[in-house]
Formats: sequence, structure tokens, C-alpha cells
Amino acid sequence: MRPSAPLLSVRELSLTHADAAHPSPRDVTFDIAAGEVVLLLGPSGSGKSTLTLALNGLIPHALPATMTGTVEAGGLDTATTHTATLSTQVAMVFQDPDAQIVTGTVYDEVAFGPENLLLPLPAVRERVEDALRRVGLWERRDDNPDHLSGGGRQRLAIACALAMGSPLIVLDEPTANLDPQGIDDVYAALTDVIGAGDRAILLVEHNLDAAMGFLTRTIVLDREGRVAFDGPAAEVIREHADELVTMGVWLPAATLAALRLREQGHVFDVLPLSPEELAQSLRSLSEDASTRQSLLSADLRDETKRSSARSTTEAPTIIRARGLTVRRRRTEILHGVDLDIAEGSLTAIVGANGAGKTTLIQALAGVVAPPKGQVSVDGMDPGSASPRDLSSRIGFVFQNPEHQFIAHTVFDELAHGLTLRSPRLPPAIAPRCPEPPRRVAPAQGPGERKMSDAEIAARVEEMLARFGLEHKADVHPFLLSGGEKRRLSVGTALITRPRVLALDEPTFGQDRARASELLELLRNLRAEGTTIVIVTHDLQLVAEHTTHTVVLKDGRVHAAGPTSTLFQDEQVFAEAGLRLPPLQRVLASAGLEVSS
Repeated sequence: MRPSAPLLSVRELSLTHADAAHPSPRDVTFDIAAGEVVLLLGPSGSGKSTLTLALNGLIPHALPATMTGTVEAGGLDTATTHTATLSTQVAMVFQDPDAQIVTGTVYDEVAFGPENLLLPLPAVRERVEDALRRVGLWERRDDNPDHLSGGGRQRLAIACALAMGSPLIVLDEPTANLDPQGIDDVYAALTDVIGAGDRAILLVEHNLDAAMGFLTRTIVLDREGRVAFDGPAAEVIREHADELVTMGVWLPAATLAALRLREQGHVFDVLPLSPEELAQSLRSLSEDASTRQSLLSADLRDETKRSSARSTTEAPTIIRARGLTVRRRRTEILHGVDLDIAEGSLTAIVGANGAGKTTLIQALAGVVAPPKGQVSVDGMDPGSASPRDLSSRIGFVFQNPEHQFIAHTVFDELAHGLTLRSPRLPPAIAPRCPEPPRRVAPAQGPGERKMSDAEIAARVEEMLARFGLEHKADVHPFLLSGGEKRRLSVGTALITRPRVLALDEPTFGQDRARASELLELLRNLRAEGTTIVIVTHDLQLVAEHTTHTVVLKDGRVHAAGPTSTLFQDEQVFAEAGLRLPPLQRVLASAGLEVSS
């Protein structure tokens, strides 16, 4: 029998954004057939997200980019077919779910696509209920999407894609903002979808620990945006692990741990891809418990133990909350939170989706004004302080980078905090459409401490180099890749060197190399005395890099204390709807000690 036509066919595709000097991706060719689950892997800036936008015609029809080569979806040329028609062939879930939510209720949002396909009402209702039940949002079908957490909106976007019934579903970082149960729900739903054999999935994902059992194939783009490897997922990762590490892309945590052991001379017949495989390999290396413990201590210290450089001495409190209660509209999100954060610490706020993490960090930073007298930051009350005074004490990085961009170039965005010692314009009036790039130095207001042009330029150039954005200095922030936007948003908060730095999901959208650089930068800032507070879903990051952890559950502090202490009690995390990271579970299953 003649094989069926691919669901997607890409030939010699190159995409060049407006004002970009080089295409990314570049000369990409591949097919996707029904039944495949394809992981698109590559370092930040390689063009992964840009590539996905060309698969349903958003490029070139809706976004400014030059396209050469061809993309065919269901036999339709995306360059000549209307995007609405292409949506019946390719369903999209963007990296930022807010970019595609348009209606006033969860139910209407999922119904929007099928209704526009002019499906009969019973068919629309069936698709909506099925999709919402698959992602665990049926009970919230009457809610406004704005009332969902970031993870809830991510699941809603996935439900919208499922309801379209398109043969190909493209998902850009679908689990980045999800708790463990949400990740399980998403992959269970996608597994059901792919099980019929007539659909396919293209996935851009950094959380390979969750995805490995789901994948059939991996396509890797190099830093130039070209296809470096294309083949079965396990085969590509095992055979090219060293090259992938050099590229700076994410690998399964178990694989990274095994590579560290291999550097010490330990031989693996097959590189492990899962916690279970690593546990078995550790047992095979030595059946003697003390030897296994020695291996762990010598070779996995950076992956499994908290840094020995962290101070265990008592430090004064720099952030204090007492009875912190925050409401959004008529809903109380935080309920009488009491919390102390020590000066010079690196504290993680973790919890399941909807636990109140983002609300808490925003209240502590004054982004959402807390009730007066309930929060103190370095002796200042965010509930009554002026934005000017507050910004001099604490820098904040939003979960969605676009919410804080106001300048027309990357250079000016970084320079803004140095040239104007005044509050940022609210996100509502930030420019939403790219304009021609221009590098300028805004005038400083009266009474401000002036920095010379040379000082400003030097510090901006330093930050551009630190975050790999030198070649993007004159590009509009909204034309950056998702990972580049995240790096820029962190840079804008860091450039004024505040005493306290608060970051909401700082490593979201970053490749492994850039995430490591950012975490190294945070370590250096902490060594210089900066207090750092982060919200993250990445418990491996928490285990490796933080001094203290705050576990939220239903808007209350469920547990708080030194990270090394909390991670000795798995039940603390389980009660909050979380799980210890894969490497921690590996050590437990192998009978290895995990405490410092």
C-alpha cells in the first residue's frame, strides 16, 4: 500500500524577523506523520517558537517575517492559504497562553474555535466538555479566564487546541507553568488524543523528565537554527548527549546526572533517561551502600545537594509579612500569611497551581499593593510607599516579560532604569506594536543622581553580554524570542542593583545554558548581599540553588524553612500537591542519603 501523505511537510524553510540580520530557523526540512509525537529541541534563540508560528500561517500572514521555503499542512500551502482555514489542520498552543484567550468564560473560550468552524451545537458542546474534562477545568467552566492561575490558563489553552480536532497539535512549552498534577493531566489528555493514530503532536518542551515516555522522535536545532539531529527521541539523546550539553539544551535530569558520573570515570552501558533507569544504573555500579554513597557525594553534589557555601547562620529579616490577606475582586487569595525572609537568602515560593504564589510575590514586592501595615521590605511598607521609593529597594520580574517592556529597543529597555530613577509606566500603556528601533538615552529628571552616558552604556553593554543579547541591542523587545524576552526582563530588574530582587518563574523559556548562567548570576548577587525571592515550579532548581523554601497551599503557608530541611520530608510536598524532583526520588529509591 502507498503510505499516507504526511500531516505536515516542511521544505528548506528559513524565517527572518524584521530587523534581524540572519534567519532563524534556517534551511529546515522535515515531515510529521500521523501517530508521531515530535520534540523540537534547541537552545534559546534557535528559532523553535518562530518555526511553530509558520506551521499554521501566522508567519507570513500575521507576523512580520521573511519566509523562504515551503510549509504544507494537510496538503495546504501555508503561505497562500488563509490562517482560519489552516486552523482546521494545525491547532496551536502558544508559549504565553494570555496571547490566545479572547472570551469571558472558560466554556466560551473552548467553544470559540468549534463555533467558528460552524459545527452543529451538539458537536460543539460535546467537544467543549470533553476537552475541559481532559485538562481538569470542567468544574470551572463558568469562570472568567482571568480568574485562573497561570497554570490554569495554560490548561485552558490546551483545551482549546484539543477541541479544534485538528490533525496536528503544536504546543510551545505546554507544562512550564503547571504543577505535577497539571502535567499529568496534560500528558494523559495528549496520550488519549494520539492513541487513535490519526493525529500528531509537535512539542517544544524543556521538562524532558515528564515528556520522555510520551515522545517518539526528536528534532534538534543548533544555534544557527539548522537541523542538527533528527531521529527516535531516546536514540538522539543517548547518542548525542555530549553534543546536546555543549549546545546548552535541556536533557532529562537523570541523563545529566549520569554524564557527571561518567566524567569521573564510571561507565554506563546505556545512558539513563529516567529516574528509574538511573537508580538501576547506580545499583549496578556498586552493590555496596557505602560505595554508592561515596559516588553520590563525589559526583552528583551539584545536582543533588545544596551548595556548601550557603550560610547557616541567623540573618536579620529583610521581608516580613504579618496577617497578609489579599483579595482579587471578591475572592480572597491569601489568608493571613505570616512570613519572614532573611537578608541575603535565596528563597523559593512553591505550590500547586492556584495556591497563591504569584499573588504572594507580587504583594511582597508591592506590584499588587498589600493592605497597609501587613508587609515590610527593608523597613518600607509596600502598601503605602511610592512607586519611586519602592523601586529603589526591590526589583521585580514578571511571569510574562511583555508586561514590563516600555522602550522601543533592547538597549533602551535596559538603560531606562539607569536614566530615569522613577517608576515604570504601567503595562497598559506600554507599546504593544513594534516600531522602528531607535537607540536613545532618555533625559534624567530633576534631582536624580546622574550617570554619564559612558557609565550607562558600559553597564548596558555588560548586561547585554551577560544575557547573550549583544546582537539584539537595536531590536524591539516584542520581536525577541520567548527566551530572549525572559532574559531581557531579568536584566531590566538587575541593572539598578536593588537590595531585593523578586522573580516570577525566572527560568521559564530558557535553554539549559542560559538558565545556568542566570542562576550563577543570582548566586553572585546573593554573595554580594542581594536578597532574592523567586516563584518557580522547578523543584530541581529549588533543591540545587535555594537556601530557603516557602510551600504554599490554598493561599496559606503550609511549610517554610531551610531547603535542605524541608527536602528531607517528602510528605510536606505531597500534602501541598507537589512531588520531589526526579533526582531526589532516584536517590531515595536507590537507598542514598539526600541530606547535606
